[in-house]
Amino acid sequence: MPNPAVLALDQGTTSSRAIVFGPKGLPLSNSQIEFEQIYPKPGDVEHDPEAIWQSQLQTAREAITRANVSKISGIGITNQRETTILWDRLTGKAVANAIVWQSRVSAPICDRLKQEGLEPLFRRKTGLVLDAYFSGTKIAHLLNSIDGLRTRAERGEILFGTVDSFLIWRLTGGRTHVTDVSNASRTLLMDLETLEWDDELLKILGVPRAMLPRIADSSGVVGETEESLFGSRIPIAGIAGDQQAATFGQCCFTPGDAKNTYGTGCFIVMNTGKTPKFSNNGLLTTVCWRIGGETTYGLEGSIFIAGAVVQWLRDSLQIIATSGEVETLAGSVSDSGGVFMVPAFVGLGAPYWDSSARGAIFGLTRGTTRAHIARAAVDSIAYQTRDVIEAMRKDSDLSLESIRVDGGATQNGALLQFQADILGARVLRPVVAETTALGAAYLAGLATGVWANLQDIQKQWALDRTFVPVMDSATRESLYAGWTDAVSRTRSR
Repeated sequence: MPNPAVLALDQGTTSSRAIVFGPKGLPLSNSQIEFEQIYPKPGDVEHDPEAIWQSQLQTAREAITRANVSKISGIGITNQRETTILWDRLTGKAVANAIVWQSRVSAPICDRLKQEGLEPLFRRKTGLVLDAYFSGTKIAHLLNSIDGLRTRAERGEILFGTVDSFLIWRLTGGRTHVTDVSNASRTLLMDLETLEWDDELLKILGVPRAMLPRIADSSGVVGETEESLFGSRIPIAGIAGDQQAATFGQCCFTPGDAKNTYGTGCFIVMNTGKTPKFSNNGLLTTVCWRIGGETTYGLEGSIFIAGAVVQWLRDSLQIIATSGEVETLAGSVSDSGGVFMVPAFVGLGAPYWDSSARGAIFGLTRGTTRAHIARAAVDSIAYQTRDVIEAMRKDSDLSLESIRVDGGATQNGALLQFQADILGARVLRPVVAETTALGAAYLAGLATGVWANLQDIQKQWALDRTFVPVMDSATRESLYAGWTDAVSRTRSR
């Protein structure tokens, strides 16, 4: 095929994007549309599924038009994970708003299950903690809250899916109900070793098996789009949750390879190979992808507040007017002057999982300036990343000599240099920043012949800059000891 192209649909928490990639892994066109965030009450977060669908469809059409290519060889889908949608099998219409991954609405269900002593069972089978973050308790909440819905679900009239499944159902005109192993691994319903829905977990959560999609490989044709949507039928050939897609887009194909996505939070994923490694240090065990029936597993650490700390400096403290100013302000001092900021605004995620922790600033003196506070805020992103990396090193028994990075904050060179220094590891920033969409494109392109194998894809990865640690080990460990002391002071007693 002359100049084959792949369409990546990147359905995120605040916007839907579509990017067409060419055979060299470079973007040819893109489109992005934001949609409304719905907050019924504090702690609850919802989306309108129709807004998700319409925005994603529009961006796909716009990206295809702008790319001006003769043929799209396949579509790859990557999505906000854990977000839960239930819809009518006959009409395709959602029966309620989507419950977003951030929502705490199912926290009471999690608390009850913990009180019943069931968390070790879920950890052993799914690699996850019992938390409202994941899809299973969101399904249970909806089935418990809407009259008659459970009975309809048991009859097979109501379907469940994460956003990938919902989009594929719509794209195929209701012919295909499917998800991939990476998304299924985030539901609290799939056994990590069998890679199938687990009857014991379904029974505990009261989720009828008839609702659930088929679990497929992450790379492989699962269906075709309706001809009316894009003028021809296009194979849907790649599916992965957003963090797994970013890991694939960063070509983390070897055990020990790791990436960190710096966004509102940070999501660090390490490839751990062909068997699941269960964490003793506060990390999640997850499926990275499955290709040709061969599964790659990973360890993941989720940091709740990363780039969001810069928004806090801007909107709450108002010590900067725009987010872009933080690099200049923080860079105006050589260090934080002994100040440590722990941004536990919504508790601490991995490796602590302490929802009661609260943010604090330590080490203030009469000489502290807003520049020192800004520097401490930026440094906190790097310190939290080291917390997770230390846990990964312990759990995996793998050394980590470098980490690949992506996300908006990676434009801050000073942050990445400090990250390299505090980790004692090289930080690699790629040329193509859109690694989440790129990973989805690679998975689809593998299945449709655009790329022959992983080695073919590996050749596409291009380095923009390497940040090499220059800090001496004594300073590194002294600073990190100060950070760990600060974290301990924020923890619930």
